[in-house]
Amino acid sequence: MRIPGFPVKEYSYSKQEAMRWFYGYLKKYTWRIVIGLILGTATSVLAVVNPNITGHIVDDVIGDGTDIHFELLPRFIILMLTVTLVRGACRLVYLYMFERSSQDLLYDMRDGVYRSLMQKDFSFYNRNRTGDLMSRQTGDMMALRHFVAMVIHSLYENALLFVTALVMIFSVDWRIGLAMVAVLPFTLITTTRQSSEIHPRFMKVRDCFSSLNAFVQENISGNRVVRAFAKEDYEIGRFDKENAAYRDAELDATKVWVKYIPVFEILSNLLSVILMVVGGIMCVNGAMSLGKLVMINGYLWMLNMPLRMIGWLINDYQRFQTSVQKIYATVKDLPDIVNPEQPAAAADENGRLKGEVEFRHVSYAVDGEQILKDVSFHAKPGQTIGILGETGSGKTTMMNLICRFYDVSDGEVLVDGTDVRKFDLHTLRSNIGMAMQDVFLFSDSVEGNIAYGVPDCPEEQVEWAAKLSDADGFIREMQDGYNTVVGERGIGLSGGQKQRISLARAIIRRPAIIILDDTTSAVDMETEALIQKSLRTLSGETIFIIAQRISSIKDADQILVIQNGTIADRGKHSELVSREGYYRTVFLHQYGEFETMLSENRSAASSAGKGVN
Repeated sequence: MRIPGFPVKEYSYSKQEAMRWFYGYLKKYTWRIVIGLILGTATSVLAVVNPNITGHIVDDVIGDGTDIHFELLPRFIILMLTVTLVRGACRLVYLYMFERSSQDLLYDMRDGVYRSLMQKDFSFYNRNRTGDLMSRQTGDMMALRHFVAMVIHSLYENALLFVTALVMIFSVDWRIGLAMVAVLPFTLITTTRQSSEIHPRFMKVRDCFSSLNAFVQENISGNRVVRAFAKEDYEIGRFDKENAAYRDAELDATKVWVKYIPVFEILSNLLSVILMVVGGIMCVNGAMSLGKLVMINGYLWMLNMPLRMIGWLINDYQRFQTSVQKIYATVKDLPDIVNPEQPAAAADENGRLKGEVEFRHVSYAVDGEQILKDVSFHAKPGQTIGILGETGSGKTTMMNLICRFYDVSDGEVLVDGTDVRKFDLHTLRSNIGMAMQDVFLFSDSVEGNIAYGVPDCPEEQVEWAAKLSDADGFIREMQDGYNTVVGERGIGLSGGQKQRISLARAIIRRPAIIILDDTTSAVDMETEALIQKSLRTLSGETIFIIAQRISSIKDADQILVIQNGTIADRGKHSELVSREGYYRTVFLHQYGEFETMLSENRSAASSAGKGVN
């Protein structure tokens, strides 16, 4: 799915490349698979023993019915039981070997893919939906597990059974063997055609499943919005369309193997017809004994089963290939934001930065749209920078560039005089505390959410950060205080409470740079004043405050007014409010009516006083 405003990243890879990536994981368990295949070979080889014994029972024990040798029967029966038990034991062991390998492989791949997802940059998540990524970690992964647990040994076992049965049939009578081989060209043609037809349909099935998964995930997350606007019926209608698309894709794929499965059934049953016709004629003519006919009939299931299974196995193999390609596409999509080969060192031996930030003629564009144009400013360590501007003017993008969530299109973003692109990403971002515009809280305790960046910090530090963000009061009033578990994404907390916990999470590490992106928009004026007063007690941290309220930034050392991606004005509050411009307009909208009312009240009072006199 293409997200408007974000380009689709173009990259290509071959099916062979994706398969090599998969087998790179599988080779770790080669020894288990080899042992499993050896045991599978033993199982297949032992499968020829019982039909052979059956033939000997007919020829050597029963004979022509006149001279029956019952004394031979017990040893044949004991041998058949022994072979059956050994085959069962071998099968049990190799099935466990493959199942264990599949589970371990699944663990490794999930871990690898998840680590890959954690390394992706913001642009990757802008292009991909959560539901799509989840389906690759669930449904597609299970297809890979099924391939290792079942398909590998089934393909090998059925191929071995087929070849072994043909060899044994040829060893008994080459003429019947040739008659059986006549079926193989038709089997090969059918297999090739089914394989070519089913693959693109499975690709569509996986795409439809991802889309359905993404839709459900999105609507469950946004269920409160759906109910608030009474759009349940509308969303159910949309779900029905997604569900129908997935059903139709599955049915379209089903039509292919439903078309070919009967062909394989006919071919397998044709072998029985060939045996009865050719073998029967040969027995009647005395060209072959009845025992040999029974023996070949015993081998016949070893030919029939692979022919019946081949359609299903092709199905499973194509599903597996499709899933590998889908997962590999996620891994192959490498991030644009990567660590430099030789990262610049921080001034402090502990990796702490001073917090000096400078933009030098910075421009940023995406998908042909210019977001920032020639932005330049300088923030000294310990300064507070206020940023004001219209929605969509590029304020948050500026802060994202400091964190290097995106890279500039032109110019430089410097921290402590060094281009952020030269820093190790962990070093850079561990020195930045960010309270984002869209507050996200984990399904964890309040303490766990605040201490997310420093999980081993003492309880006193958590409380210090909570008090600084004016969150300590309402936290202590909660049922379990700091141990209260918040719901998914902070459900159960008000917008202002979530913002204050987010603020506490940003400042608890005492980072060199603190970015507050509209962090106090949901709190009342009194709480905002308390938070601003607390922030002024911090020393050494460079603070960026993005806000729509003048009250949030009026005490900043420098205020930047952003319009259409450029700095339209800059200065202190007193300077900006004294001259015409966007800042003064916003100030008058927020404070002008109140000041006008005061002025009118003073004038009315003055006039009344003069009238009395």
